Amino acid sequence: MTIDADSDVYYDPYDVDLNADPYPMFRRLRESEPLYYNAEHDFYALSRYDDVDAAYIDHVTFSSARGAVLEIIKSGMDIPPGTLIFEDPPIHNIHRKLLSRIFTPRKVTALEPKIREFTARCLDPLVGTGHFDFVKDLGAQMPMRVIGMLLGIPEADQAHVVEHGDSTLRTERGGKMTENPNGAIATGEVFAEYIDWRADHPSDDIMTELLTAEFADETGATRRLGRDELLLYLQVIATAGSETTTRLLGWAGKVLAEHPDQRRDLVTNRTLLPAAIEELVRFEPPAPHVSRYVARDVSYYGRTVPAGSAMMLLVGAANRDPRRFGHDSEEFNIHREPHQHLGFGVGTHFCLGNALARLEGRIALDEILDRFPEWEVDLTDAELSPTSTVRGWESMPAVLP
Repeated sequence: MTIDADSDVYYDPYDVDLNADPYPMFRRLRESEPLYYNAEHDFYALSRYDDVDAAYIDHVTFSSARGAVLEIIKSGMDIPPGTLIFEDPPIHNIHRKLLSRIFTPRKVTALEPKIREFTARCLDPLVGTGHFDFVKDLGAQMPMRVIGMLLGIPEADQAHVVEHGDSTLRTERGGKMTENPNGAIATGEVFAEYIDWRADHPSDDIMTELLTAEFADETGATRRLGRDELLLYLQVIATAGSETTTRLLGWAGKVLAEHPDQRRDLVTNRTLLPAAIEELVRFEPPAPHVSRYVARDVSYYGRTVPAGSAMMLLVGAANRDPRRFGHDSEEFNIHREPHQHLGFGVGTHFCLGNALARLEGRIALDEILDRFPEWEVDLTDAELSPTSTVRGWESMPAVLP
């Protein structure tokens, strides 16, 4: 373990033991080293809410064009065009606007009956068994199914398609995405046969819309997406839309088991569900940090971060900053007065699928509480996911009364 020369405060995103519970260290960073430097991995980090919030918005200083993951930024690898989350305006705005046609409130709301039906299909066989795994039995299933609905992927093929993207997020414990034999960025080639099919057999789904949509690109030319662009678009949608929602449901199982009084409140008053989802994302954000390339010198707390550096934005630390969320910021409270959190990002990279994630979380909890109003989690068999980019559970088994 390498310690910052100026402090005994230490944060390493690849330290498995530290990241099992990073919040005590996040608290120390916020109070002692609000601009932190890790010499071993050569990155800076911001942890206070106002600093992280402002950096998210300032894409001129903090660029996504070289990646939003520390090891990708440090590698200097070429980012394939069309990788929406690794772009800056104006090209990002053009691509985002194209996708925003798909994630309209009407289209998201229209999915609710189908999502609810699929959730019931997952949960009903478990009633009376005494066991339920929040991730394996639902969290890993529902988001994959919803993405399949949106993209028009046959149900039998959905697991393979989503796993292709998720595999690039998986690492050896403590490892880096750039060490992944599957590559650091999924190519989307898994969608090729579906694109070819949809080109000849259009339907009412995202794939058809993206195949036929015309837009003005950064040169002012009106055109359609190229094949490689489209493959990456579909991959970003599939991966981002499944992994984080899966982790959210795993955290729901753990956190609500640890707060049975608030779980009882949800059982008796379902109007609290939207607030509960927001508090879960604030309290245990599935993506606890994002990184940016520092495009120009910037100063914090009397120190200069030079251009060319990597900056990590510690969302998990910012989301518990008492300067923003009050004296009880480290506590889970579904009755908390609403405040904007950073669990879905902010600014130009605000999560495009946030409404869908909120809908999935609300439906999942609603259906779970109907069948299982009480549970305990078995942490001896729970398993944290092996990735440096999202933090959550591969398994969160619950014991039912």
